[in-house]
Amino acid sequence: MARTRVRIPALAALSGALLLTAACGSEKASDDAPAKSGSETRKGKPAVVVTTAWEGAFAKAAGAEDVKVIVPQSVHHAPDYDPKPSDLAAVAKADFVLYAPFEPYAAKIKEAAGSKAKLVEVDLDNDPDKVKAEVGKLGALFGTADAAAQWKTGFDTEYGKLNKDLQAAWPGGKSPAVVTQVFTAWAAKLAGATSVGTYGPEAVTPAQLAELSAKKPALVLDNAHMSTGTVLPDSGAKQVEIVNYPGADLELLPVYRNAAAELKKALTS
Repeated sequence: MARTRVRIPALAALSGALLLTAACGSEKASDDAPAKSGSETRKGKPAVVVTTAWEGAFAKAAGAEDVKVIVPQSVHHAPDYDPKPSDLAAVAKADFVLYAPFEPYAAKIKEAAGSKAKLVEVDLDNDPDKVKAEVGKLGALFGTADAAAQWKTGFDTEYGKLNKDLQAAWPGGKSPAVVTQVFTAWAAKLAGATSVGTYGPEAVTPAQLAELSAKKPALVLDNAHMSTGTVLPDSGAKQVEIVNYPGADLELLPVYRNAAAELKKALTS
């Protein structure tokens, strides 16, 4: 996801009307407990609003069942999205609002809606260790720690299978050298590949092109959400497009399965 400047022209005008619908009388959640405004009426199942499907997948993995995604999947660069009145209305009723550091409009969405929701910053990275840490953190906040622990157990099993399958596909039985975009290093780890360099999120400069090409990588793991085209032309490296975001079902495991399928195809072609 690109770190681009964000425009929020509609928020100020909408805030006054939405303040009337916000749960102004509810208590603000503490840092170590779930919000009370909506979770009490849903018997411990909090209402969670997330900026994108990526945060939504983390929330679902942590055990959340009532998850509202603000940015449609059709929007390729989420920071460019202009929230609609319905988005702000959803925030006004939420117990938790999840966002990433590079999505600065999240805090303004909460402010404009007058929400008492707990604003939670999520480290969006599909690195397995980071994912499990975030899912555990969210499970503790949501009061769904058991569901989060169960998901992490299943994740470890599936991840191990994918990793083993990809290692069996190494050409000549040797870990391939790869260059990754800054947000696709997790895919290299999934494949057990050897990272020899990174680039992005900006386009590769001529100096970087020469430096990275000299490493003679077998693969370039590009970010499908912010691709700048062929990264290392004439280097002989195969470019693989890695997708970070889940689908509409907000399931995170298919992201790993799909990446593994693309990686295996590149390794065996």
